[in-house]
Amino acid sequence: MWRSCLRLQDWGGCLLKRPRGSPICPAVLGPTLQLQTRAYAPPSERKRFYQNVSITQGEGGFEINLDNRKLKTPQAKLFIVPSEALATAVATEWDSQQDTIKFYTMHLTTLCNTSLDNPTQRSKDQLIRAALKFLDTDTICYRVEEPETLVELQKNEWDPIIEWAETRYGVKIGVSTSILGPSVPAKTQEILASHLASYNMWALQGIEFVVAQLKSMVLALGLIDLRLTVEQAVLLSRLEEEYQIQKWGNIEWAHDYELQELRARAAAGTLFVHLCSESTTIKHKLLRE
Repeated sequence: MWRSCLRLQDWGGCLLKRPRGSPICPAVLGPTLQLQTRAYAPPSERKRFYQNVSITQGEGGFEINLDNRKLKTPQAKLFIVPSEALATAVATEWDSQQDTIKFYTMHLTTLCNTSLDNPTQRSKDQLIRAALKFLDTDTICYRVEEPETLVELQKNEWDPIIEWAETRYGVKIGVSTSILGPSVPAKTQEILASHLASYNMWALQGIEFVVAQLKSMVLALGLIDLRLTVEQAVLLSRLEEEYQIQKWGNIEWAHDYELQELRARAAAGTLFVHLCSESTTIKHKLLRE
């Protein structure tokens, strides 16, 4: 049995009310995943009740401990993840909370809970179809006809990433000014479905999460494939809104908050995909006297 004590930074999680001594049961979901089931909706905050966070390696993977209690999912399953790197990232979310636990900041814990419990009982094919559905209404495939400055901005900023995706995956992705959106060829859907099928169930949960945040399958592919940074992908997904802000001005604090929150979600989802797609183990240095 391997054990690593962590003294990390401030993140968040959620525990359901429980009798003293009963198993810990986190119930954390971001706004997108909350749509899947109301039963998973946590309170927004609660007082921090634990001191230390640690990781333990078990037979099935890596477990998270809050003091001497093992973390559980909302359905009371053992919270166990496939890689040490992912476990460390989740433990960081928990340990980085201050006096108050802010549940809505724990995007990695949310995605792990959803992967472990699968509250809506979706299959791999259903996850793939859910992600691909966004391709029919992809943000960067909808174009305006005016004003000319925005037309040019969309062309200059969005066309290169579409061209990259078409070359990278050998597909055709059209654009349209119609309210009905572009007509995506069946072959494109087939090829991208085959690509998504190469990911495991955990990674697919992360991919769908990223796609939902950006409202774009193309941008999500670019982000996960490291063609785009988080900042670039988020700004491209908000291109029209940012254009309006530049023209009419920013609403005090609101736009900045939305931008930072979207960046946090996109970054967490992308990290989750990569940590679930590879077998990762952290190398620990031996300290010499």
